[in-house]
Amino acid sequence: MKVLLVGSGGREHALAWGLASSNKCEALYCAPGNGGISDYAEIVDIKAEDVDALTAFAVENKIDFVVGGPEAPLVLGLSDKLSAHGIPCFGPDEKAAQLEGSKGFMKDVISRYGIPTAAYGRFTDFESAKKFIEDTPSRVVVKTDGLAAGKGVIMCDGKEDAIEAARGMLEEASFGDAGAEIVIEEFLDGEELSYFALSDGKSILPLTSAQDHKRAFDGDEGPNTGGMGAYSPAHLMTPEIEEKIIKNIIEPTVTGMADDGMPYKGVLFAGIMVVDGEPKLLEYNIRFGDPECQPLMCRLQGDLLEILYAASTGNLNSIKDEVSWSDKTALCVVMAANGYPGSYMKRTLIKCLDYAVQVEGVNIFHAGTAKDQDGDFVNVGGRVLGITGIGDTVAEAQKRAYKAIDIISWPDGFCRRDIGWRAIKAENNK
Repeated sequence: MKVLLVGSGGREHALAWGLASSNKCEALYCAPGNGGISDYAEIVDIKAEDVDALTAFAVENKIDFVVGGPEAPLVLGLSDKLSAHGIPCFGPDEKAAQLEGSKGFMKDVISRYGIPTAAYGRFTDFESAKKFIEDTPSRVVVKTDGLAAGKGVIMCDGKEDAIEAARGMLEEASFGDAGAEIVIEEFLDGEELSYFALSDGKSILPLTSAQDHKRAFDGDEGPNTGGMGAYSPAHLMTPEIEEKIIKNIIEPTVTGMADDGMPYKGVLFAGIMVVDGEPKLLEYNIRFGDPECQPLMCRLQGDLLEILYAASTGNLNSIKDEVSWSDKTALCVVMAANGYPGSYMKRTLIKCLDYAVQVEGVNIFHAGTAKDQDGDFVNVGGRVLGITGIGDTVAEAQKRAYKAIDIISWPDGFCRRDIGWRAIKAENNK
């Protein structure tokens, strides 16, 4: 197969790494790619959101299969445009992609399907939102309805914080068009995890779990980011919780969407809050998480290309027995540019990656990198590297990741030093 991978982040580097290892991958292209992905794929200078140009490239180059990495091109209808030319795409069509494209749509759909979730309201005017906040007895979370690069969620400490968050989105356009409508939810008090499953529109293939770290600094302090690290599997996952997630959340979603005439094909990334042992759905994403994808790909046992193609062509049942997961833990630490998620310098020099990757049990996935005129790596984004360690325990995986990080020379970057802390605390208490 000739394969086109869309995207430029650490998620896409991990997917490129997996796809390139398939015996069925004759040629791999990536648009727009990054400095690390160029080791596995031919880079194509087309932006991920330019779905017309991506479709034209796929047709002209006789691409057999397209893998949608980020959410934006899928929300913009990439899968639909490719389908019109008979090219299968991993990722939902434009209608089903609203599961992530509109948080209000997602909440309405899952409420209709009886899926356990937080109470919520949808608002386009500030005064109505303010009244809802004042009338809600619990703390609330304020979210943009539209896509906001993983940053459109504000956890509010009190009613005044929530009111100001709503005012900022609705009256001051603090998140642009993404916040023209907002969703306000009751705050769920528990521990969060991520769960992944594939769907081919009619059947599902449960995958595995991970736990993300959204805050910028150690101890879960600082602003929300697109993700500062993740590990898999999540320490609090049990067979009982997994069964509840599959039976009460994933299966009703796939069945309900098929019944509603918008069958879902692709990966369902469920953000779950476990409250007193009961999983409740916070949100759905329509793509593999970043940085969750990096540890997932390090644990996956099976041909990634075959798996994603089967999900995209209605044949998941044919490969279910070929998918398994390593018993080891994989843990990804994100190195970001100083100042992220705010303003940061670009094109700062990153050295010693060749030495860092030699640490036993470590893979380094690139996100916001490019090569300068001398062939050296520089940053061109905020989240820049995903150093992923693999070990028999979370502590061992963490130790290996940070050993590699300490070899990397990048004065203009930073990382959290406590990725996996909840899991290590749980390991130590056993």
